[in-house]
Amino acid sequence: MRHVVSIASRDLRALFVSPVAYGVLSLFAILAGVFFILNVAFFNEQIFRMQQFQAFDYLQQWNLNDHLIAEFYGSMSVVLLFLIPGITMGLFTAEKANGTQEMLLTSPLTIWDIVLGKFLAGALFVALLVLVVGLFPGLLFVYGDPEPGKTLTGMMGLLLVGWTYVAIGVFASSLTRSQVVAFLISFVLLLCLLLLPAISDLGMAGSANAGGALRWLSTGDHFEPLVKGLVDTADLGYFAVMIGSFLLLTHAAVESVRWR
Repeated sequence: MRHVVSIASRDLRALFVSPVAYGVLSLFAILAGVFFILNVAFFNEQIFRMQQFQAFDYLQQWNLNDHLIAEFYGSMSVVLLFLIPGITMGLFTAEKANGTQEMLLTSPLTIWDIVLGKFLAGALFVALLVLVVGLFPGLLFVYGDPEPGKTLTGMMGLLLVGWTYVAIGVFASSLTRSQVVAFLISFVLLLCLLLLPAISDLGMAGSANAGGALRWLSTGDHFEPLVKGLVDTADLGYFAVMIGSFLLLTHAAVESVRWR
């Protein structure tokens, strides 16, 4: 475990030495602020319209968590899809470009030490991004009364989605020497996960069982219940399986380099 933490801290320092980390953090904070303001404005507009038309029964069903915070979290999960490949693209490719991968592979470190250390670095950075997201719903506790449970489970869902994206990004980075190629591979894989429900709904899967499998593979179908405050072991198991599977693939990719 000590070696994993050492690798993670080294990669985090490398991220913050370069302008990548600061650029991603700044862009993410700006986008989070913009999406939060847009969601608040839309929420207020809908409330005003319902009051105008005296739709009081419908108005009682509206709440901050389901119609504002959930939408905000959904928007930020899509933003993570675009930003995380930029964070993870250099985790392995930088080692190859600098000629330090051979040193890592011939050191007393195990391949799992290297893979888990790289993943931990990306996971900690994503946790920082999710913390930034959490500051905005926190403002609503000052001026409104959102449900703490739903708000926290939504943040947990966003964190798990981000960690899944990191595992995929680490795998993409282990496949190539080019950061641009690693970014593209990661982005395409993440985009496929986003579009799987649409493919299933259009009947392009070929059968009902295949369509169900595609929906299960999509992160969105497991993220939405958490945003609604529903913590299901099946959803938590999905994220564990996805993260574990891509870390295993990364391990295999790195190990193949040792035997070339």
